Amino acid sequence: MARTPDSNRRYFLQSLLRYGTVAGGTGIALSSPFWLDLLDQENKHAAYAGDRLKELASASPRARFWLPANGSSASCFECHDKGEVEPSQNHVHDERYVRCTLCAHGCIIGEGKRGRCRARMNVDGELRSLVYGHPISTHVDPIEKKPFYHFLPGSTAFSLATSGCPLHCRFCQNWTISQASPEDYADQFYGPDVIAQAAQQREAPVIAFTYNEPTVFTEYMLDIAREGRNRELRNVLISCGFMTEEPLAELCAGLDAIKIDLKGYSEEFYRNVCDAELKPVLRSIKQVHDSGTHLEIVNLVVPTLNDSEELLTELAKWVVGELGPDVPVHYTRFHPDYKLLNLPPTPIATLERARDIALKEGMHYPFVGNVPGHPGNHTYCPGCGEIVIQRQGFFVSEMHLDHGKCSYCKTPIAGVWE
Repeated sequence: MARTPDSNRRYFLQSLLRYGTVAGGTGIALSSPFWLDLLDQENKHAAYAGDRLKELASASPRARFWLPANGSSASCFECHDKGEVEPSQNHVHDERYVRCTLCAHGCIIGEGKRGRCRARMNVDGELRSLVYGHPISTHVDPIEKKPFYHFLPGSTAFSLATSGCPLHCRFCQNWTISQASPEDYADQFYGPDVIAQAAQQREAPVIAFTYNEPTVFTEYMLDIAREGRNRELRNVLISCGFMTEEPLAELCAGLDAIKIDLKGYSEEFYRNVCDAELKPVLRSIKQVHDSGTHLEIVNLVVPTLNDSEELLTELAKWVVGELGPDVPVHYTRFHPDYKLLNLPPTPIATLERARDIALKEGMHYPFVGNVPGHPGNHTYCPGCGEIVIQRQGFFVSEMHLDHGKCSYCKTPIAGVWE
């Protein structure tokens, strides 16, 4: 699971750009040995990455959730809008295109090319998963770090990620993973049974798919979840929610809980900051809720971009109106990272305002996230107002629940407790 020696080429290039701005202002020549050394490392990595990609492509399993453009039953309108082309079931493309149906981008991919997530590749006319069996990060975390506050509180989660993500969020704190490509890492193959066994050996009752966007390794995730259930382990997904209905239905059936990042209640925010769309995410959240799978939502509140009272109010109204009052929603503090280094951390007062708005709109379990020690981290009974789960950072310090009910007034507290 180690990186290749030069896999942090994005760091080098970003350093190059940042240093270049300074250099341009001070008259430093761009042909200095420093720059040549960086470019030499980049060239060496490119050569390695090319060989690594060929190796992955030849060994990768066939993906699910895709359509061949030249299949006997292929319809032009599976890839093209009406009026864009003349419909012809017998049309044969010169190149064997495929259309990925996993996420809402619906990438049309030529031979030897990849979709926007970089994790799926058209190899000889069929779509393959380059990341199946190739986790690049594993760790054991508190379940509260995901964050799940109403799913087995106090548990640990064996967490894993591959590379790749269909979104390109400018604030991503895991960008070295999510924005990386499979060939950036010199990792080994780990079968689903090995991952489940590792979780069991670490005495983690939960396997968490997290850090990057796990739907890019949906096939691997479902196989791991199956192995986990055979060992009486629970499985949870931390996702951006940008998938389509069919794969999400399988994930809801195969997993025990799903947390979705609702990054902002604005199409403009999704387009300009995440290179995505809001509507597919709202549809996914509704689908998870309607499936009965435990659901929690995170809203990263970014100063000046999605923190207006209007957007926070609309988000709270949508959650309560479409999902009801019992879905936990975490309003999380932003810290400068990746491409949004120019913005300050979210003022705590903004998160408190978001929580107050949510409570006013009828939400039972809004939280202030990423602010250790804040009273907004606790779970309060919607019946009597007492603290039923008290947290210190990512750890539970007190619980006052009796079989899922408030110990003080016996009001049921929504969640999965045992």
